[in-house]
Amino acid sequence: MVSPAKGCMQFTTEQQNLNSVDIDLKSTSEIVQIFHEEDRKAIKAVEAESEAIAHAIELCVAAFRAGGRLFYVGAGTSGRLGVLDASECPPTFSTPPEMVQGIIAGGDVALRRSAEGEEDKPERGAFAVREQQLTAQDVLIGIASSGRTPYVIGALREAHTIGATTIFFCCVPPPEQLKGWVTHFITPIVGPEIIAGSTRLKAGTATKLVLNMLTTVSMIKLGKVYNNLMIDVHASNTKLVARSIRIVQFITGVDTKVAEEALTRAGGRAKLAIVMLMKELNPTDANILLEEHGGFLRQILD
Repeated sequence: MVSPAKGCMQFTTEQQNLNSVDIDLKSTSEIVQIFHEEDRKAIKAVEAESEAIAHAIELCVAAFRAGGRLFYVGAGTSGRLGVLDASECPPTFSTPPEMVQGIIAGGDVALRRSAEGEEDKPERGAFAVREQQLTAQDVLIGIASSGRTPYVIGALREAHTIGATTIFFCCVPPPEQLKGWVTHFITPIVGPEIIAGSTRLKAGTATKLVLNMLTTVSMIKLGKVYNNLMIDVHASNTKLVARSIRIVQFITGVDTKVAEEALTRAGGRAKLAIVMLMKELNPTDANILLEEHGGFLRQILD
């Protein structure tokens, strides 16, 4: 085993994983098994942060209800995962694009091509926050597996100065120097990566799991899910139109033709079509009823 240079392995995310030592000498099947073993550690690490994740969700929901927005900020894989999660909210929950946004060091070009140098510039992170015109009603979640990405720290510091709620996601213990101006931490300790320092692996898996929960559970709490159905789905393509029809049919019991007609009259909004059918209302009155109940379908149907 090659010994690391003194001092270069001080961070958990940079340490050598004893389970994958000499991985280059192992068979393909053995390597796959190592991945399974390590991925299970990522899931357990996320589960250990359940309370922290739940509190972060509550902060996000409170912000949304006050008209605030959620921003993810990250570099490299962390930034890409934030942008991915944000981009899925409009088609899944019919949210406006500005409600959940992802900011990545280096801008959109960094989604496809590495812009690693940008992550070393805290002033660029701060500028990105100012550019988005954050307010005290917003939430900014900085994502940095190592807990030390300057771009992310610069963004968090600027958001704190503005008065926004700040959440830091990292896969190391909460950095002491950040505790004075970070509202809340989520810190799944996934341990050393299979390939030392490659945080797109376990750390990336943990990040994806947590971001899934942050937005999905927030949307559930905002009334955008009924039972386990995405009733606020934006029917923007053939697949989603078909899904909307199935949702309307499942909840109302009507046939395909009636569901299609109701969706057309509802402008493609499955939730509105359901209220129209179940309460025998026109689109305008059905929409008023939804607004009176804060968009919660269950309160209307139960």
